[in-house]
Amino acid sequence: MRKRLKFHLNRILSPLESSSKIADQSVIDQTPYLDTTQTIRLLTFNIQVGISTSSYRHYLTRSWQHILPHKNRQDNLDKIAVLLKNYDVVALQEVDGGSLRSGFVNQVEYLAKEGEFSYWYQQLNRNFGPIAKHSNGLLSRFRPIQVDEYSLPGLIPGRGVIVAQYGKVDDPIVLVIMHLSLSVSAQTQQLRFVRDLIEGFEHIILMGDMNTHAEKLLHDSPLKTSGLVALPGVSHTFPSWRPEKGLDHILVSRSLVIKKAGVVPFPVSDHLPIALDVRLPDSYHQ
Repeated sequence: MRKRLKFHLNRILSPLESSSKIADQSVIDQTPYLDTTQTIRLLTFNIQVGISTSSYRHYLTRSWQHILPHKNRQDNLDKIAVLLKNYDVVALQEVDGGSLRSGFVNQVEYLAKEGEFSYWYQQLNRNFGPIAKHSNGLLSRFRPIQVDEYSLPGLIPGRGVIVAQYGKVDDPIVLVIMHLSLSVSAQTQQLRFVRDLIEGFEHIILMGDMNTHAEKLLHDSPLKTSGLVALPGVSHTFPSWRPEKGLDHILVSRSLVIKKAGVVPFPVSDHLPIALDVRLPDSYHQ
């Protein structure tokens, strides 16, 4: 019965024809590689496809906006784009790849253009055709040396991870963008998968909506052997109007020096974003 259910869910939720999209090659060619003398400013943000949520009742009264367009969505995207201009690399969750609800606007591409990012990557995880295109996104002012994407395991498909490598080919900084499932069992499978992806790398930054607390991730999950640490001074991100839970995180390797970190008071989505200024590893400055 379980296998049959999973088969039908895969047929419904798996991408249809096209999947992920990337910036034009001509633009990518003009994007500089990582400057080894810089501090990188990063942000992770679950933008809830541009929907404003400031009360639990809005999950019911504004639920139709997950299917149909709304005039305020574009205004929210413009506000988000202004915020993103302050950062070098941005991880996006719950973005739409261009469907009815977003006015057929690829929100990753739009935020890249308005935020003046020359490099962007959209990972399509659930494709409902013209109705909705659930995605993760990467915006960057630097050109990665390599980008890979993977589907995360779980009973219900539709979760993904983007892995982007920056800097030195033989000693890369590995950026991992993900949006985990809600259930503990699915999260355990997904974190085991991510742990295997990052094994062997020294400089790692995990970013995204992980739907659980940092203590759980670092001490009671497959990541407990990864050597990652949580950001100091970062607390609750959800719900944005009265934060009570720490569901969004940036976890980093000890080889990276945290210069500044914190939750950004920007209540446009139902999640608050997290920002990080990180110094490149010592091996990059020798």
